[in-house]
Amino acid sequence: MNLDDLLENHFRLSHLQKKALKKLGILTLRDLLFHFPSRYENITGNKCVSMLKIGDDAIIYGKISGLSTRKSFKSRRPIAEGYIEDDTGKIKIIWFNQPYIAKILRDGALVKLSGKITGDEKSLYIANPETENINNLPINISDSLFGNQKNINTFLPVYPESRGITSKWFYHAIQKIFRNGLLDKIEDAIPEDVLKKYNLPKLKTALIWIHTPKKESDSQSARKRFAFSEIFFIQISKQKSRKEYKEKKSFLIKADEKQVKEFIGRFPFSATDAQNNAIKTILNDFEKNNAMSRLLEGDVGSGKTAVAATVARVVVAARPDGQDFGNLQTAYMVPTEILAKQHFETFIKYFSHLPINIGLITSSGCKKFPSKVNPDGATNISRAQLLKWVLNGEIPILIGTHSLIQKTVKFKNLAFIIIDEQHRFGTAQRQKLARKDNIAPHLLSMTATPIPRTLALTIYGDLDLTILDQMPKGRKPIITEIVIPSGRDNVYEKIRNELKVGRQAYVITPRIDEPDLNKENIINVKSVKEEAKRLKKDIFPEYEIGILHSKMKNSEKEEVMEKFSKNETKILVATSVVEVGVNIPNATVIIIEGAERFGLAQLHQLRGRVIRSNYQAYCYVFSDSRTKKTAERLLALKTSKNGFELAEFDLSIRGSGELYGRRQSGLSDIAMEAMKNIKMVEAAREEAKKIVEKDSELKKYPAIKEIQERKTQGIHFE
Repeated sequence: MNLDDLLENHFRLSHLQKKALKKLGILTLRDLLFHFPSRYENITGNKCVSMLKIGDDAIIYGKISGLSTRKSFKSRRPIAEGYIEDDTGKIKIIWFNQPYIAKILRDGALVKLSGKITGDEKSLYIANPETENINNLPINISDSLFGNQKNINTFLPVYPESRGITSKWFYHAIQKIFRNGLLDKIEDAIPEDVLKKYNLPKLKTALIWIHTPKKESDSQSARKRFAFSEIFFIQISKQKSRKEYKEKKSFLIKADEKQVKEFIGRFPFSATDAQNNAIKTILNDFEKNNAMSRLLEGDVGSGKTAVAATVARVVVAARPDGQDFGNLQTAYMVPTEILAKQHFETFIKYFSHLPINIGLITSSGCKKFPSKVNPDGATNISRAQLLKWVLNGEIPILIGTHSLIQKTVKFKNLAFIIIDEQHRFGTAQRQKLARKDNIAPHLLSMTATPIPRTLALTIYGDLDLTILDQMPKGRKPIITEIVIPSGRDNVYEKIRNELKVGRQAYVITPRIDEPDLNKENIINVKSVKEEAKRLKKDIFPEYEIGILHSKMKNSEKEEVMEKFSKNETKILVATSVVEVGVNIPNATVIIIEGAERFGLAQLHQLRGRVIRSNYQAYCYVFSDSRTKKTAERLLALKTSKNGFELAEFDLSIRGSGELYGRRQSGLSDIAMEAMKNIKMVEAAREEAKKIVEKDSELKKYPAIKEIQERKTQGIHFE
């Protein structure tokens, strides 16, 4: 038996079980060992039926049968009765004066039942027990695997399941692995001194404790160990990438302070101290002659684009090595075409007074500024012509979507890469922008997604972190209101008042089309198309209303945004396609329909669409859900002062999955739990950093190196 053996070589598996295990990503014995319980069932006081005796207060798991109702012989009291049975026998259950119980429960139902054993030695029964429906019976405590009754585990594991595979199967399968001595073949990759320093159990002990804890503290210690180790191995990878990138030669760029001051002075607003400090930090990195890799994290509307433009100004003013002509080049990659075109227009405003060519490349076409025909505007050009000018260095700034990383796009002197909304691009995509001559461009990643500090330290461990925590002067906090259905008319009147003075509004809905009423399990939430019709017909007939969603052609989207930006359309009904970066300063009101359908980070990003000017902005949150969870989230949205505060709040009540989910981060549930512990994250990061600094090739740490190699193949951490 070896860790990488396929499960089917050691277990008889039905077709349904194979399908369920594959769905859970469990193919090998290693996968099975590292499939951890999501919780534990405390069976203190649990007994099987054959062990019951008069006077016991017992908890029993079993199947209900023989349900019926009758009246007692003497008092004529109504009675519900039946049986509960497990593998060892069955016992009668009686509910006095509760005949409805027989109707609520059903024969064959699996239940957890608790009550007092009464009757006499010949006919025991349980009187008025409490019942709780369950999906699966836990591992039977009478099972021989538990050994003698003195050593019964009182914490039984409940595993993430899939149709066809149960916690009971997982438990017994893992016990089989334990009995075959496989744990003795596993090498603990975390150095012993690190385990001792943080009081963490060794790998073998942790695996036993997480699958078969004798007490709650066992499982907690094991989970702490695995959370630490997952973050530790992520950090090993991040620190290796960081060291490799920083060791690469890059462009030594010295800024002209007067030039920078003049450029910032042309902004239509006064730069904040946070912006000035960020610019200074980045320019200091440029003077170190090795590659910068930095994350600029700033709340919606904090001015990240202005920082990026200022730094780009310094880059394109610099000459390639050994030349007194030409420019170093900047590539600016963004996730959506709408955002690419918006940044193109913004950069034109910032650079229009300079003899700098700016290019735009997206899947639907290419543009260049300035135009020979129209020096104050841009012109459409062919893709071939744009690529030729980029290759010979005539276009120092190129803005685009994923089109930037196609093989046909080649730069002459690429010295600076800006990536907007970093988490929407993978590391591999980022690396495609790197130069082929082993000279690494400086890298600035940017994000407006609120990320807790622990998560930022983990997933962006290869980047230095700079935070923009100030808003431009004069910006007023958004007034956010949570609106109940009866308050709609009042909100519409407030919006009408804004429209009357020339402002504009967004209405965000979760759907594009109305759901098919013939389909089962449909969710009744508002759609873009129907909501736009309703608003035009019943609420705002006097105003022009546009719609925007992801299924529209790029040319249609562009036309809609053009009309909205020119104030020809007063209300834009859209999906969350406007979440990132859309900049219409005149829009001061946003309605978010079906708010419970959006994540907190997404709600915050959507709300940020109306904080693009010094006008007072309003966000009206409509939700039909009345759950406590929804109420907590929406209250947090209303009361938080900024995205960072919101991120930390969400982390404290729910975990980091929503703000920066597992799919983006690659973190397991157990590592996500660790995100609430800043000390653990910092400790894992520090230990990984020390190891990489001493031995970046991990020659002295073969076990760590092996895990790193498996990690790159998409296999879990240990």
